[in-house]
Amino acid sequence: MATTVWKGHLTFGLISIPMRLFAAARGERVSFNQLHNVCHSRLKMPLFCPVCNRNVERSEIVKGYEYDKDQYVLFNEEELDKIEPPSARVMEIIEFVKLDEIDPLYLDSSYYITPEEPGLKAYTLLMKAMQETGYGAIAKITMHQREHIVIIRPGSKNLTLHTMFYSSEIRAAEAVPTDKIEVQGQEKKLAEQLIESLAAPFQPDKYRDEYSDNVRALIAAKLQGQEVAEAPKAHLAPVIDLMEALKKSLAEKQAPTAVKTPPATQPGPVAVSSGKKPPTRAIQPESVTQKRGKKAAG
Repeated sequence: MATTVWKGHLTFGLISIPMRLFAAARGERVSFNQLHNVCHSRLKMPLFCPVCNRNVERSEIVKGYEYDKDQYVLFNEEELDKIEPPSARVMEIIEFVKLDEIDPLYLDSSYYITPEEPGLKAYTLLMKAMQETGYGAIAKITMHQREHIVIIRPGSKNLTLHTMFYSSEIRAAEAVPTDKIEVQGQEKKLAEQLIESLAAPFQPDKYRDEYSDNVRALIAAKLQGQEVAEAPKAHLAPVIDLMEALKKSLAEKQAPTAVKTPPATQPGPVAVSSGKKPPTRAIQPESVTQKRGKKAAG
């Protein structure tokens, strides 16, 4: 079951909708742990105080803001709770804007807005009205110790919320002198034809993280005591004649494929048997201590 990341009310005018936020997306990656290369035990990061010269328990931690070199002003949770703005409990719609006016550069994280039962009708009314008008709602919400500006937009069956970067957080793009480059009409026409030849409906489920697939294949191969052959690298030749490169690219896309290569049964690196036994599991520190003790006794 999805975890609620925020609970409160969404308001516009005199209408209040009790609702919850759930994360709409979650990054997936293969993660590795850091192990000691001697005993293969997992390393821990202790909280160490250099003044007291000892490790510190989490119950001993307070928050501090460094206002000068090694000078801090201290805070506790009660003090921080007192200064929470109203958006910590109520997400009020400030204004409505046309969705096509929003630069995707401003979008950050995505969430689903789910209404509580008493607010379902008002939620549906807001969603349908936004669908018909093409507007998105700008609101503010405080979560994760920060007040976010957000855009709420209607989906086919629900409302989604996207936290946004403030304009002060957007970095200015480096100037690219495109206005000083002359593009010939024939070059533009060929480029447009190449774009059309590559055009396709957006189907996000057909894209895969090949690197993560290769890492999983590498893990499986090592668990079987196999070595992995290096995947071939692509070598890109520098573009000397832009027109010629465009023509060749377009010709390759338009040429009928004589023989289709069957898809690989398993993407990723090719496992090559090394004749080695599968590696042993990482040994826990207790086992290592016991073994060393036996050797010393012998």
